Amino acid sequence: MSRIGKAAIPVPGNVTVTLDEATNVVTVKGPKGTLEQPISRLLSLKQEEGKLFVERPNNLREARSQHGLARTLINNMVEGVTKGHSKSLDIVGIGYRAQLTGKNLQLNMGYSHPVLMSAPEGITFEIQADEKARTQKIVVSGINKQMVGQVAADIRKVRKPEPYKGKGIRYTGEVVKTKAGKRATKK
Repeated sequence: MSRIGKAAIPVPGNVTVTLDEATNVVTVKGPKGTLEQPISRLLSLKQEEGKLFVERPNNLREARSQHGLARTLINNMVEGVTKGHSKSLDIVGIGYRAQLTGKNLQLNMGYSHPVLMSAPEGITFEIQADEKARTQKIVVSGINKQMVGQVAADIRKVRKPEPYKGKGIRYTGEVVKTKAGKRATKK
């Protein structure tokens, strides 16, 4: 039995989880919004006393492989509609900066032009400045964990951390291994 799949999903009182039997789409409604996710037809949901269980009727290989995934996806949806998800990125480098223009994010990353990133539906950007370290932090937040991660990856892709000085956009807490530069050789 899948260790992740058999764990119960705690469902708060202000969240409703429904499964459409015809299409096998799970819908989670909460205070922050509504999310939908299709799951495998080999799985079923059982709800009791504020907890939700993902069950599989048989031990087929495909059912076992989908069991833990479905439980994690539904748990992320419940967490998203109650608390929300966020991912933060640090901008490291002199002259590199970000600013909000409406709902969009404008990045000045050393190119000849500013890069404009538009916020998809349900995603918000926030910029926090750390005066002591002279860095900026971009916080991407929303209710869909997959979309938050994808938008953060797209922002990081604008200027990945380079390996010699470590300048660029990196996830908060990411360790960038730096390489040694050129050295003068003795004759």
